[in-house]
Amino acid sequence: MERLDAFLARASAAYYGHGAGIGADFTTAPEMTQAFGECLGLWSALAWEAMGRPARVVWAECGPGRGTLIQDALRAVEQMVPAFASAAEIHLVETSPVLRAMQKGRMGARVSAWHDRIEDLPGGPLVLLGNEFLDALPIRQFIRREGVWRERWVSEGQFVECPTEEDWGGAPEGSVKERCEPGLSIAAHLGARLAREGGVALFLDYGPGESGLGDSLQAMKAGKPADPLADPGAVDVTAHVDFAAFAAAAAKAGATAQGPVPMGLFLQRLGLVSRSAMLARVEPFHARNLLGAAQRLVAPEGMGRLFKSLALTHPGLPPLEGFRE
Repeated sequence: MERLDAFLARASAAYYGHGAGIGADFTTAPEMTQAFGECLGLWSALAWEAMGRPARVVWAECGPGRGTLIQDALRAVEQMVPAFASAAEIHLVETSPVLRAMQKGRMGARVSAWHDRIEDLPGGPLVLLGNEFLDALPIRQFIRREGVWRERWVSEGQFVECPTEEDWGGAPEGSVKERCEPGLSIAAHLGARLAREGGVALFLDYGPGESGLGDSLQAMKAGKPADPLADPGAVDVTAHVDFAAFAAAAAKAGATAQGPVPMGLFLQRLGLVSRSAMLARVEPFHARNLLGAAQRLVAPEGMGRLFKSLALTHPGLPPLEGFRE
């Protein structure tokens, strides 16, 4: 029997270890359109300028998948903001040897180093990107039964409810509370680092803007829902991000949180729709796919509302592009 977060950590390590699920079980925004990575690259450059254009900046991505986002981002800044491209020292946070090999195939020697943890990144001013990274971190779940809270463990593919000292207060019978302890630890680390050394961290992921109750644990296999407990390592298992708790942990450590704002609004402010229209004119045979991808990313009925954008920043920085009213 394992506590749920231990089970999920083991399942995710096995799943991403073979690296075959991206594009097969699920498709992320960078794989849908190059405009997404290009916009985040230019956002990074604008953040660097707001930081005072430091001569050296750690430009990092956590959970870079096949390396598509950082490749598109780098190409855009090399063309549009070469000074940032020259200052940027690229670091990738990735534990999977298979995915590291894919990233090296795309980026070559342009990557300074790979790291197992965000905490292992070198010091100095930081611009960090994390797209659909937080949702893959393991969560704990607590469920309200007969007036008390119990914690969910896993045994033989089924939940087992065990006594706990945690208390989330009164709630209706059967209510579920989730907590992502690795995410809160990352937020606290980044909050302290950004306050001390300067920089920004941008996260795009799905989940509500406010903390609340609800069971959001889910799994995908070949684009269809699957049982998150049945076959660990063979399915993509995720949970909604508690952006309010993540932002609060970072703010408590010294950073400022900007957002969350709906990802669709954020990307529209960055010009993703107009960039997609430009690409469609240049590549008319791919126009339908390019415009369809942009619509899916920004439309409220697509990914535009459920997905959120949140920036953690040094407290001295002004509101950044995409977060200004």
